[in-house]
Amino acid sequence: MLKNLLNLFIKVLLIIGPGLFCVGYTIGTGSVTSMIVSGAKYGTSFLWVVALSCIFSGILMEAYGRLALVTGKTALTAMKHELPFGRWGSTLFAAITMIMVVAGQWCCLSGLVGLTSKSINEIGLLLGVPFPGVEYWQIIVIAILVLLGLYLMFWYGSYSRIENLLIALVTVLGLSFIASLFLVSPALTNILKGFVPRLPNVPGGSLLIAAMVGTTLAAPTFVVRPILVLSKGWTKNDLKTQRRDAIFSAIVMFVISGSIMSVAAGAIHERGGREIESVMDMVETLRPIAGAGASLLFLFGMVSAGLSSILPIAMVAGFLSHDFREKPVDVRSRSFRILAAVACLFGMTVPVLGANPVVAQVVTQVSQVFVLPFVIGGIILLINKKSLMQEHRAGVLLNLGLVLSFAFSLVMSWQAICGLFR
Repeated sequence: MLKNLLNLFIKVLLIIGPGLFCVGYTIGTGSVTSMIVSGAKYGTSFLWVVALSCIFSGILMEAYGRLALVTGKTALTAMKHELPFGRWGSTLFAAITMIMVVAGQWCCLSGLVGLTSKSINEIGLLLGVPFPGVEYWQIIVIAILVLLGLYLMFWYGSYSRIENLLIALVTVLGLSFIASLFLVSPALTNILKGFVPRLPNVPGGSLLIAAMVGTTLAAPTFVVRPILVLSKGWTKNDLKTQRRDAIFSAIVMFVISGSIMSVAAGAIHERGGREIESVMDMVETLRPIAGAGASLLFLFGMVSAGLSSILPIAMVAGFLSHDFREKPVDVRSRSFRILAAVACLFGMTVPVLGANPVVAQVVTQVSQVFVLPFVIGGIILLINKKSLMQEHRAGVLLNLGLVLSFAFSLVMSWQAICGLFR
């Protein structure tokens, strides 16, 4: 019975389209952590950031999806051949975009591995089966086992068999936050005030805003989207379907992210507030709905979010490398496997340094915002090229959305710089 229900759930996800899978990868441990830290410390003050990020995310998914369906080209291939910078200039632009996306993802991977390993360690403590040795070495060993296990699944092609189950578990976590929102019932006036844009003038505020943008308005989501929609078998005849998919994805992203922030605001901030310094501090957000089981529900959800994101992030370099070289993606090729292995080694950074996984997860998400101007600027030029898009060029509304998203990315990049050097 359970297996049949799970298969039905997976079929529904496939019918909806690739956008929901983008949501699954975007709403991971980084997003959950950033939203909880923000809600616990600042209430719903930064809800406007989440709203704008999701709106612009939907616009960019539509633009990149349209580019793919009209031209049949993936992102980096289109940049190399269609940007107005000449052969070498366009190739350099595509190369810089690829390098920055991969670098940002690998930085996020290190924080992700640290937080996932810490969550697994906490689960062991709750279940009464603590790992031997001091905590530092426990985290190191867990991180190695997690990366090695996922890499072996990738090597032998079995990862996809458990990915759907992990996505289902992450979905349960998301639904738990939505349900908690009604139980916690944060003040409606505070939620509405959160939609009024204002930049923070408090220590750590700029960095936190940049982290939220980095995990919601995620550049890899847009660069990889052409691969997803083309692999779905969609064509020009599916432009409306692709647009609905992008809009649906943006809405789901906002509902989940906004719910997490609002729950943290109601459960922690409005009850005195406190700093989120450890994984267990975040458990309080699910206490209203899960009671004594909040710890296990939250930790299992965080581990699922981590496991379902670690390997896809490690594979980004391989995907974009093949895209840049205009070769079909072959996950069993030597270059693809080497790049995935290097990414996994890079993922050990936070555990080896012994950094606080919560702080590391927020800080590493900041790296994502610096590539946004390249990703957005590139699609503005491509989507408006008449010889490429013909009658499917961007109209006034899409161009307005793209220009505003580009300006937003510049402001957020500046906020990130201010946060890093303040």
